[in-house]
Amino acid sequence: MTAPIDLGRDRGTWNAFGTRDARDARDVRDFRDPRDTMQLRVPAALQARPEHEPQPVPDPVPDPVPDPGWEPERDPEAAEARSKGGRDRYFDLLRALALGRVVLYHNFGWFWLPLVFPSMGVMFALAGSLMARSLSRPAFGVIRGRLRRLLPPMWLFGAAMIALQIVAGWGPQSDGHPTWWWSKLAFWVLPLSTPPYADELSDFGLVETTWAAQIIVPLWYLRAYLWYVLFSPLLLRALRRFPVVTLFAPLAMVIVMNVFFVDQEFVYGRVWENANDFATFGACWILGMAHREGLLKKIPQYVLPSVAPLIMVAGLWYMHTRPVDPTVPTDIESWPIAQALWSFGFVAMLLHVSPSWDRWPRPLERWNGLISLLNARAVSFYLWHQVALVVAIPLIDPLWSVPFVYANFQWLLASQWFTLLVAIPLLALLVLTFGWVEDVAAKRPPRLLPYPRRQRGRRRAD
Repeated sequence: MTAPIDLGRDRGTWNAFGTRDARDARDVRDFRDPRDTMQLRVPAALQARPEHEPQPVPDPVPDPVPDPGWEPERDPEAAEARSKGGRDRYFDLLRALALGRVVLYHNFGWFWLPLVFPSMGVMFALAGSLMARSLSRPAFGVIRGRLRRLLPPMWLFGAAMIALQIVAGWGPQSDGHPTWWWSKLAFWVLPLSTPPYADELSDFGLVETTWAAQIIVPLWYLRAYLWYVLFSPLLLRALRRFPVVTLFAPLAMVIVMNVFFVDQEFVYGRVWENANDFATFGACWILGMAHREGLLKKIPQYVLPSVAPLIMVAGLWYMHTRPVDPTVPTDIESWPIAQALWSFGFVAMLLHVSPSWDRWPRPLERWNGLISLLNARAVSFYLWHQVALVVAIPLIDPLWSVPFVYANFQWLLASQWFTLLVAIPLLALLVLTFGWVEDVAAKRPPRLLPYPRRQRGRRRAD
């Protein structure tokens, strides 16, 4: 930016190269002969420069103020997000709440937690929205980028789990089908189905014999996520052409599967398992896509707040009208139709509110570091949280043999809150140890602790 120089009737600027910068896209000057009305147009570059012109002094350029909590990314998807307005802090908050709720549910098993906050539906909706934004680029590159972010952390986790199970006595002869055992290991490489695990490991001794199942069964989320990513280009194309049909097709699919085919022999097969999970949360994924495409804004404002609660009530009604079975838990996650309807309505309300924060509201600023850390290590947090909960038990058990602790703190040892208290630092240690793989997978410089440094005074500077 150069300082303006008064040239009389017309004003302009001279740059450091001795040429005049035209203002308002004008590169000519008008000269009028007072004795004639004819205009003589002379290019500005050919005009004589005034003698003894003072040298222009450039204005100082202020240093850009960095966004606290997020460093520049080398990943093209992160660069794209920044070019389109940066991170959506509202989505970051929802993702952090969803991860926290998963840990609480797996530790306490409270049936009401999935009702208060259906984490799976929320996480799939957020992922669907981000996937729709990324699909402005070629689909093959987007899918490859998603796989690159997901698979390396899972490969590291799988290597540890397979090694521990083999040490505990698991192997090709454990299920009587050596060839099938080796072939199933491919699902640890590409989780198109649930990765294999041992149902019981009686020789391990330190934890419960079902520790492998407790740790690996929650990986169904990554399996379902992978299928959504692979089908996203087709889902987005269908959503743009047939929005209503595409949005409600998964709900119709989960109802048909769990009403008319629930007694069939193939219900518990791998194909059924994948299809049922895909249908249960498919509407949430597509709802996130519709939000990103701006389709929800085309609906009158009163429609979603009026219809979404009715859909949620329909899910509750279905769950409470099921026959009572002592072998089936009473929580909503045991009934796919109820879970699909409740999650769909809940996510629709969240996306209807959707304030799209590019900066935290003042009451949430203090939580920026924790929320940013959870979002930066979301995959590692989900992969290793159940390991921390399982390992916490054998760490607590020896305390029962301490006379003083047994006499005075039995209530504490038996409390699930104490298990959570022990598991949290274990989880932090696991994420600190293995979370850097997410940086490598995203083509970022690896960091042990991506905790953002708080910048003081920014609010006053703004």
